[in-house]
Amino acid sequence: QVQLVESGGGLVQTGGSLTLSCAASGSNFDIRAMAWYRQAPGKGRELVARIISGGRITYGDSVMGRFTLSRDDAKNAVTLLMNSLKPEDTAVYYCHVRAYARRSEYEFWGQGTQVIVSS
Repeated sequence: QVQLVESGGGLVQTGGSLTLSCAASGSNFDIRAMAWYRQAPGKGRELVARIISGGRITYGDSVMGRFTLSRDDAKNAVTLLMNSLKPEDTAVYYCHVRAYARRSEYEFWGQGTQVIVSS
């Protein structure tokens, strides 16, 4: 099992910044990707940003140029810096991990952290 500890989030005004962090722990798992997804009220879950083991980062179209994802390999952690926040960024943000163990792929989700951007 991989445990995910999320931190950050909260309430911010339009144009402001927030930082989300996610740390993964769990023995015998080879973490291949870490990502942040979000889900706004009444909408489906969408990719915000993902980093794979080779270091390539993918961003959702709506956050390109405003959000930055970084990784701390030693801590199995990722940090999402969110700048120029807009009301449409309001959502519950979830940390996601894809990992391998015993020749099988596993997915793990964090409990979610709320981000509210006021206009």
